[in-house]
Amino acid sequence: MSFQPMYSDQLPTTRAFNKKAVALFSGGLDSALAVHLVKRQGVDVTAVHFTSFFAPLDLTDENSPVPAVIRQLDVPLVLLRKGEDFLDLIRKPRFGHGKNLNPCIDCRIYTFVKAKAFMEEIGASFLVTGEVVGQRPMSQRRDAIRLIEKQADCDGIVVRPLSAKVLPPTLPEEAGVIDREQLLDVTGRGRKIQLRLAAELGLTGYSSPAGGCLLTDKIFSRKLRDLLEGAEEVGEAELMMLHIGRHIRLRPGLKIVVARNEAEDYRLEDFETAGTMYAPVDFPGPLVLAVGMPDPEEDRIIGSILLRYSKEATRGDIIEIRHPDSGARRISVSQPAENDWIADRMI
Repeated sequence: MSFQPMYSDQLPTTRAFNKKAVALFSGGLDSALAVHLVKRQGVDVTAVHFTSFFAPLDLTDENSPVPAVIRQLDVPLVLLRKGEDFLDLIRKPRFGHGKNLNPCIDCRIYTFVKAKAFMEEIGASFLVTGEVVGQRPMSQRRDAIRLIEKQADCDGIVVRPLSAKVLPPTLPEEAGVIDREQLLDVTGRGRKIQLRLAAELGLTGYSSPAGGCLLTDKIFSRKLRDLLEGAEEVGEAELMMLHIGRHIRLRPGLKIVVARNEAEDYRLEDFETAGTMYAPVDFPGPLVLAVGMPDPEEDRIIGSILLRYSKEATRGDIIEIRHPDSGARRISVSQPAENDWIADRMI
């Protein structure tokens, strides 16, 4: 089967069929096995994968888990976008954040609502997920599972093939669309059963459970929280820059992003029109992008930070400043910023 993902707005509406399901697909092992366990019962499964600014999907990478696993499962894939409404959810989740900026319960409700709408659009009759009871502390407790279904108006239509036998029968099971006896009774955080089944199927290329959601990452969450607290509205460029470099808050309204290597220099150049770029002249060093409006004194501070992240042996003193509206100019900076001073402002 050739891999040709579609976005939801490209799909026609069809009539409902009993043995037709939509599977929420992350690219991980559990969601892949859930698709397999339902598909082998003759169910027509469409996988949906959610993308966002913090969870982009590189379809050009043949080794990326999502396309790699979908090809093995031989099911169609549809991409659903988490939009600005999801950013609002991150700001003020009804059911709170986890340890970092992860609104796990609210996020699950959000994806269920979107997946159910798509399910109805294509005439499918139930949802499938790779959730395992007790695997995740916030969203996969029994009480949380029930809460999420209720809040998303998905009572009884979510089949969880890996843990089906330890949960009440779903409506598709009661209707005979799904044979409960062919489903599993997995619970907890162990993965021996899943890994054994994957080996039997020859399933490879799925994402590591350690990868997880970026919103559970302490450093990424800190960057995103700083961005959201500093502005009522944020642009796509600012959100995508969260994936690049060191972020340093100089003051409210002024942040800089310091590239960590040559690859990030190239990536940061893509955002040059989003701020003021600082570049070393005739010596190796990182690009630095200022988001905000630096004053002349702050130009020198930013230049001193650029020097700090340049090698001492080859460090120069001329910094070029490029602004989209005012062109390029140069300044001389001789002293690098102190490590402790930077650390106090590092996001």
